[in-house]
Amino acid sequence: MFSKAMLPIEKQVQTWVELGNIPGAVLEVSLGGQFAWHKSWGSYSDGRMQRPITRSTIFDAASLTKVTATLPAILLLAKCSQLSLDDKVQRYIPGFLHEQVTLRQLLQHTSGLPADLPRIDRYEQRDVIQDILQQELVSTAGTQVLYSDLGFILLGAIIEELTQQTISAFVEHEVFTPLGMRDSRFQPVASLRERIAATEADGDGFIVGAVHDEKCFQLGGASGSAGLFTTAADLVQYAKSWLTVDDTLLSRRQRQECVAAPFQGRGLGWEVWQGQSVVPSCSAAWPIGSYGHTGFTGTSIWIEPRNELIVVFMTNAIHYGRSNPIRQLRPLLHEAIYSSLIGD
Repeated sequence: MFSKAMLPIEKQVQTWVELGNIPGAVLEVSLGGQFAWHKSWGSYSDGRMQRPITRSTIFDAASLTKVTATLPAILLLAKCSQLSLDDKVQRYIPGFLHEQVTLRQLLQHTSGLPADLPRIDRYEQRDVIQDILQQELVSTAGTQVLYSDLGFILLGAIIEELTQQTISAFVEHEVFTPLGMRDSRFQPVASLRERIAATEADGDGFIVGAVHDEKCFQLGGASGSAGLFTTAADLVQYAKSWLTVDDTLLSRRQRQECVAAPFQGRGLGWEVWQGQSVVPSCSAAWPIGSYGHTGFTGTSIWIEPRNELIVVFMTNAIHYGRSNPIRQLRPLLHEAIYSSLIGD
């Protein structure tokens, strides 16, 4: 019954590929213990040849890094009492100018930090951390949500300072390996190139296997804001860890704290649907309390806890440039999935 319900979604995504809206995609859907479904479409150019997108294709997850790497890393450090979410950022980064800003506010995008740094060419030299430390707040800490890459880059730096490891090494050992996420990593090795979906055009070719985000690239390919490469199947494994009754990775209390009291549509890390005026990419069809995140390259993950619905949609939409329609397509997809599988 459920597989038949997915037929319209199959046709919908295939139409988007045929129209040139996206080069291709992988869609993974999990509904509690009742249903698991996946499908792949399309292909991309790596600058040398056209390669098909399959379930094993690895995508540049972009800002999904924030909730699948940085968020659990910070929570694990809190779980073992190496930090408190209400600690001041200055405790760990003395050069940070704003004494009132806390780790919790970085996680919730309420720090008041700007959304981004002025964009420069990815191949220019830049001291990203120092540039962030020089930024003034654009709003009073704790008073409004302004989604900020900068706050999560600082969280990544704090993880590295406390663990004396790179964020990539810490997260791979403490998050990805325990959850069986075998295809998730920062700075993928060259031997994986043929499995990695190309992102944006770069000179005469495309970016393949190097992070698309300029700031993360200038930081060496791993940061708290971007840099993760992963598959749709691995992200479903991660999402399931947020629905489990076990405390094997994060405690239930920690997971609930992240999504139970959103402010202006933001929990800790996650975007939470709470009926706000700007409807998130899961669409208004999903129930209040659903939570998820998106990535600039075209990736997304959404979780609906009541029915234990997980939808991971991975596409390298950025392959067709930065004016691609992925933001308009995502709500259509999620609304169709919810109505097909669960109904009104």
